[in-house]
Amino acid sequence: MPADLNTYGFPPGYFVIKNIASSRMLDIDSDMVEDGTRVILWPETEYSIVEDMRRPEANNQVFYIDTSGALCSRSSGHAIDIEDDGLVLRHRRPVSHPFPNKYSHPLPRFAYDPATGRITVVFACDPTYPASGDLDAAMSAWKDKTYILTEIPMRKPRTIIDNASEILTSAITMPLALFGGNKQSNATPEAVWTAGDIDLKEDEILETERSEEGEVDDSPEKIRQVRVVGLTREEEKALGERAKSRWRWEVTPLRSTKRQTGPM
Repeated sequence: MPADLNTYGFPPGYFVIKNIASSRMLDIDSDMVEDGTRVILWPETEYSIVEDMRRPEANNQVFYIDTSGALCSRSSGHAIDIEDDGLVLRHRRPVSHPFPNKYSHPLPRFAYDPATGRITVVFACDPTYPASGDLDAAMSAWKDKTYILTEIPMRKPRTIIDNASEILTSAITMPLALFGGNKQSNATPEAVWTAGDIDLKEDEILETERSEEGEVDDSPEKIRQVRVVGLTREEEKALGERAKSRWRWEVTPLRSTKRQTGPM
């Protein structure tokens, strides 16, 4: 009896994955093979989707789904795991107790929906791997979330002119604030980060707290980060369209030969 193979929405064989919002490809950082190597977004390095016409050194942007639903890198053959919400290369590891734990656990399963362009991640256990003895309610909360692969926007570095303008604005508004009494601040995490009070990185801002300004992606850097965000149904509905556009991916299968385009 033939095996019942499931590619979880991905095409069979090898494929490349492009983020629609940034037009960058999922990529193994520096084509490394070490355990824990980051998976990032990088500009496309090979435009042909025909196997015989592709350069082997571009295989760090090629992936496949194995029979368990694990997303794997073609260049190394290793699977992709989730570590601190980021994607990393993961070698298979032996079971260690108490199982599961951060070191040893079932690999997550990736699924692709061609209709929506979303890539979701399914975990067999709580991806935070809480210590034993935690409250049952806290340990089961992860089951109520949908885990979605998303790109993280990156702002261009602030210039001296930007900082001088901000200081001038603060100097003008500060005396006025003295007459306003104690008012509750509505500053967003991005506003606090921009003001320099807290050094928050873009990938440290929660999706549910990212303002419209935080959606700006104007950095000249080639690299972009990716992460998996866990959202309840209510949190997902509350997010704007720009945030959801970063969840869209285009998966393109590689072909073994050129297609026949004319009569023989």
